[in-house]
Amino acid sequence: MNRRQFFKSSLVIGGSLVGVGTSTILLTEGVKRVDLKISTALKRLELLSNKNLVQTGEWDIYEIFMHCAQSVEYSMSKFPEHHSNFFKKTVGTLAFSIFESKGKMVHGLSEPIPGSPLVKTSLDTIAAMDHLKKSLIDFENYTGKLAPHFAYGELTKNEYEIAHVMHLYNHLEEIQS
Repeated sequence: MNRRQFFKSSLVIGGSLVGVGTSTILLTEGVKRVDLKISTALKRLELLSNKNLVQTGEWDIYEIFMHCAQSVEYSMSKFPEHHSNFFKKTVGTLAFSIFESKGKMVHGLSEPIPGSPLVKTSLDTIAAMDHLKKSLIDFENYTGKLAPHFAYGELTKNEYEIAHVMHLYNHLEEIQS
């Protein structure tokens, strides 16, 4: 390899490494990891319980709370439908890894859990919030085998706790008090 080829190769490889490093920094820089514990999520819900809540997205508040409760409940029983094993072992694993490292999830906030019955709208947001709180407490106390996540695959209890709280917090972005 002559000097010119070596120099060009070095620039390409160096640029690639900088690009990868920059991408990694962009994925994590500036994001403060919040306390992703169910106990913290329950406190956050309690703070919302005495406020006049307004949704800013497609789903009403009842639908949001019931959807989040569905997800928690399915983790203790079974998700109705799953993405392919290939998806779960590649895209799903990568997505969860990125969300977990950022401490924040971003997903379609009006997409139901695949195969789940649609949540009917209701004005009783307090009942929906209570149902969500109960499902979170039930999960916290659950000692049985956890069901594989429909997109992420097998998760530990700690990983599921993080996933549930990130999921809830992502949906809370569409609720104002």
